[in-house]
Amino acid sequence: MKINTNGISLEQAAAAYLQGAPESTKPGKRADGKSFAEILNEKGEELNGVKFSKHAAERLFDRNIRLSDEQLTRLNNGTKEAESKGIDSSLVMVDDLAFIVNTGSRTVVTAMDPANNDKNIFTNIDGAVIA
Repeated sequence: MKINTNGISLEQAAAAYLQGAPESTKPGKRADGKSFAEILNEKGEELNGVKFSKHAAERLFDRNIRLSDEQLTRLNNGTKEAESKGIDSSLVMVDDLAFIVNTGSRTVVTAMDPANNDKNIFTNIDGAVIA
């Protein structure tokens, strides 16, 4: 349903606002201009660890999942362990969070929490690590 005010829909007004808004005030951007994905990937690089795909970063952001430094370290260690065992696509469990990781590129492909994974079914993986 569209509500028009003076011939302009809410969608049009929002689009006009966002087009004219500074990059740092657009959704998904912080005041310093960095996106959630950029911050996650910088943190991973600091720990010499995993990167997050755009999809995975969006899932974490949308679901308000915040990883502590300790959890990120465990995710990195679980990814290294999976890689050392020859696993190409791994499920890495950290507490109640599930991550599908491409070990070759060390990239988290997607992330799930219990609220968004009611069936506990994971496909297209060839191994799992509980970190």
